[in-house]
Amino acid sequence: MKIYEVKVRTPQLSKELLNIWENSVRNTHLFLTDSEVMQIKQYVPQALNTVENLIIAENEYGKVVAFMGTENKRLEMLFISPTERGKGIGKQLVQYGIKGFNINEVTVNEQNPQAVGVYEHIGFKTYKRTDLDEQGNPYPLLYMKLG
Repeated sequence: MKIYEVKVRTPQLSKELLNIWENSVRNTHLFLTDSEVMQIKQYVPQALNTVENLIIAENEYGKVVAFMGTENKRLEMLFISPTERGKGIGKQLVQYGIKGFNINEVTVNEQNPQAVGVYEHIGFKTYKRTDLDEQGNPYPLLYMKLG
């Protein structure tokens, strides 16, 4: 596994990451409807291009299998290809972010219990919960801090 920060964000890389994002969301965010996934997907390329730090993970064949974005000591996004889930890649990425970018906070959908479990395992603790997501949809969010 090779993990590194992306210095040049190419259209090809954005296309690969958008594909990982969609496959991951469809595999883990089962509470979202198809139309909601497609609506959110419209905003992902902009998020990929504007997030302060974009970090990717490549498998042993040089194929991108996961990515995360960080900004201001926050984990803003973390998505893993469904075929790579359960192999510790998420944990490796978060630990890379903690060491390299001082990540100490994350917001996660409460209805994504596997993600919540990974963050709790790493040491994040919930300090706030909302009934609605940031767009006002009925998807509770957990705000978690390290420590």
